[in-house]
Amino acid sequence: MKKATAAAKVEAARAPEGTAAIEKVPPIVGIGASAGGLEALEQFLAKIPVASGLAFVVVQHLDPTHKGIMVELLQRSTLMSVVQILDGMKVEANHVYVIPPNRDLSILKGVLHLLEPVSPRGLRLPIDHFFRALADDRQEHSIGVILSGMGSDGTLGLRAIKEKAGSVFVQTPATAKFDGMPRSAIDAGLADVVAPAEELAARILLYLQHVPLLSDRQAMGKDEQDQSSLDKVVLLLRSQTGHDFSLYKKSTIYRRVERRMGLHQLPKIADYVRYLRANPQETDLLFKELLIGVTSFFRDTPMWEQLKTEVIPALLAAHPNGQTLRAWVPACSTGEEAYSLAITFCEAMEAARPAARFALQIFATDLDEEAIRKARTAVYPANIAADVSEARLRRFFVQEERGYRVGKEIREMVIFAPQNLVMDPPFTKLDLLSCRNLLIYLEADLQKKLLPLFHYSLNPGGFLLLGSSETVGAFTDLFTQQPGKTRIFRRQACNPNGLEIQFPSTASRLTPAARQLASASTLPLRASETSSTHLQAQTEALLLQHFSPAALLTTPKGDIVFISGKTGNYLEPAAGKANLNVFAMARVGLSDALYSGFTKALRAKEPITLHSVPVGTNGGTRHVDVTIQPMSAPPALAGMMLIVLADVAKPPDRPALGRQDKSGQRDAELAAKMEELQQAREELQTTREEMQTSQEELKSSNEELQSTNEELQSTNEELTTSKEEMQSMNEELQTVNHELQAKVDELSQASDDMKNLLNSTDIATLFLDEDLRVRRFTTQINSIINLIPGDAGRPITDLVTQLDYRTFVEDVKEVLRTLIYHERQVATRDGRWFKVRIMPYRTQTNRIDGVVITFVNISESKLLEVSLREILTLLQDRFLGQVGGTASAADLEALLHKTQTVLDTRFLTQTAAPTPAPPGTPPRPSKK
Repeated sequence: MKKATAAAKVEAARAPEGTAAIEKVPPIVGIGASAGGLEALEQFLAKIPVASGLAFVVVQHLDPTHKGIMVELLQRSTLMSVVQILDGMKVEANHVYVIPPNRDLSILKGVLHLLEPVSPRGLRLPIDHFFRALADDRQEHSIGVILSGMGSDGTLGLRAIKEKAGSVFVQTPATAKFDGMPRSAIDAGLADVVAPAEELAARILLYLQHVPLLSDRQAMGKDEQDQSSLDKVVLLLRSQTGHDFSLYKKSTIYRRVERRMGLHQLPKIADYVRYLRANPQETDLLFKELLIGVTSFFRDTPMWEQLKTEVIPALLAAHPNGQTLRAWVPACSTGEEAYSLAITFCEAMEAARPAARFALQIFATDLDEEAIRKARTAVYPANIAADVSEARLRRFFVQEERGYRVGKEIREMVIFAPQNLVMDPPFTKLDLLSCRNLLIYLEADLQKKLLPLFHYSLNPGGFLLLGSSETVGAFTDLFTQQPGKTRIFRRQACNPNGLEIQFPSTASRLTPAARQLASASTLPLRASETSSTHLQAQTEALLLQHFSPAALLTTPKGDIVFISGKTGNYLEPAAGKANLNVFAMARVGLSDALYSGFTKALRAKEPITLHSVPVGTNGGTRHVDVTIQPMSAPPALAGMMLIVLADVAKPPDRPALGRQDKSGQRDAELAAKMEELQQAREELQTTREEMQTSQEELKSSNEELQSTNEELQSTNEELTTSKEEMQSMNEELQTVNHELQAKVDELSQASDDMKNLLNSTDIATLFLDEDLRVRRFTTQINSIINLIPGDAGRPITDLVTQLDYRTFVEDVKEVLRTLIYHERQVATRDGRWFKVRIMPYRTQTNRIDGVVITFVNISESKLLEVSLREILTLLQDRFLGQVGGTASAADLEALLHKTQTVLDTRFLTQTAAPTPAPPGTPPRPSKK
């Protein structure tokens, strides 16, 4: 009967054709477990409510040759229906589905499908297989749970779930019988929640209660308040990590933020913003999650096959003489794609067997430095066997205890480095650029910036690899797609639209003025500009390059900040330490004239032109006109000096003269000499003016130094006076110190005397302050009140006493109030008697600062008093109680003897016994 009922349930769970896509699919939780997983599964399912509305799919490593009894075992731990999966079974809420032995499991539109295993026994990874299918089918609603188990099965599947913005829950390794699978997931950085198995159920339910529905997300994008909160999230990320996510697609950021909100049970984005500000570590977790570091070996197999059979052979054919090919893999994550590219190149080389020598240098970069560190270690878990063939594992990997290590040949082909693709300079002269599954997360504006940058980075004929969901968009004039369904594009040789490239500028070290001048030639032209505008710009650039004179922009001290045109004929690097000063770099003949004209222009604040200045070149001389102009506009260049160098023709040589023209020759030579003399006089005058200026500056500096010297002397005198005062004060302090030390010694001696005096009196003494707290006491007090040195400062009401004195505290307070001492005889619980005297404690200034209580032992007196009372009673009974009786001398002597015996018995240990009276001694007469 039970079998029939179970079968009916199974048949009822089968999905009718065509209805799976229409009916609503409940939240599906995929659970992966292996060795030791039964106990963890029982603990997990026992905490799930019967009507949770969830469906659970359990995937385990089962023996393919034995019939499974997992259904019966799990049914004991839950009231939900537990069934073994049949092919085509529809997932329903409040059910637990268990994978059968010797089958792989997949899911499509909420319907479970069983597949024949492809991998041989021992290499099967059923958890990874199902988790990947779950991520593809349920997208951001997918939930993966990893419980106890050996190995690393499930880690790759969890990566797929994380890529789709799903959630991952992992059992705490310390509570798992076998921690291999949980620890692998945690080490990979995939776990969102790590908790014991019995607590994971409650965490999943809380997460699902706080995850917004899809309709809520669409409304969230339209809410201005939520949009403002999302912008604040981006600002917090930028301020703490230094990376700007404002150009990421908003849907991507929404999904990641929603996931984190669900994990922390936060209903609104504004609440999450406050949580981010209060918990900086949450910003780091969100940053890593936004990087979406999900990848695997040989992802998208057809693309790698085309790369090996078509792309790499084409690159080899383009370089028949051999070459080191260069490749760049941005957003490489933990390095799987970079190593896949290296392996594919080696296989293509082995297949092509080119005559020339080739090598491949791969640059792999990523924003996540932690991912780069993992990629550099080149160690991957054993479950990569699901993506890497057995032949490749043997050929290119070394098996270790932790999994597989990439072989040395492949590792040396890849260089890893952290890089911000948007802000840092790109790699250039590339033959291959693989940027797969990154552009889909970026806004269109950022894509339009990156694709021209990729075009610039590639060599002519280079190849660009994109993800299966990515295209080059409107840049079909930059790249041509290769035949086939894969996203492989080839770079075109030119840029027909004349679009300029926006290079990253974070590494610029130019001054603001030079940076503004330099940026004027690199501003990008808009694609909407007309062809005439492009023609004008290209013509102006040509004229600037070939026909405009060389120019320099310098500081007032001659330091070069910008160079336009070719200046090699006028400047050369100076020997020694690198120096960009124009006077140090000017060639022979130009240096003196340039310095003189530069100084005049700087002083006069007006342009100066030097005509036909001879400049020594390599083996010759050329003449140049030098124009030096101080800059006052635009404001960014104000204060700079512009030097323009223009070549001019050499002055014509004078023809030979006859004898009749000797006088004219002399006049010409004299005029030339006079011109040189005038130039020398001008240079001398300039030198004098500079010397005078220098002298004035030196005089001013000398006066400042003299003033500083006087101030220093005054300060020195003040310091000397302060030193003397300090010495005097030090002597006074030493005297006071000696006096205080003598007082301390006296007080110490007085304290010792006081202590010995109190102890010698054998009187218990207790000192209390105004708040009735213990200040000091003698050792004898311990027989009355249990006190130790650590009780100083405790209230007397907190201490245990042997006195039968109920009004003790009230009497102490009364003494403090009236300042009249109080005395009383008090008995203890062990029969002792004390005279308690409470007196005010007076200081030398006659101020009341507490009380002094003394306890005098009067037990002996009390015993003597009792004895005397007994004697008195006896006498009264003998002599006064007998009416009419007479007492003889013998009777009186016997009574006295009896009294002496009583006294001897009572005080034998304290006093000596009295000497008995000799016989016949008459008795003392009584007063009576």
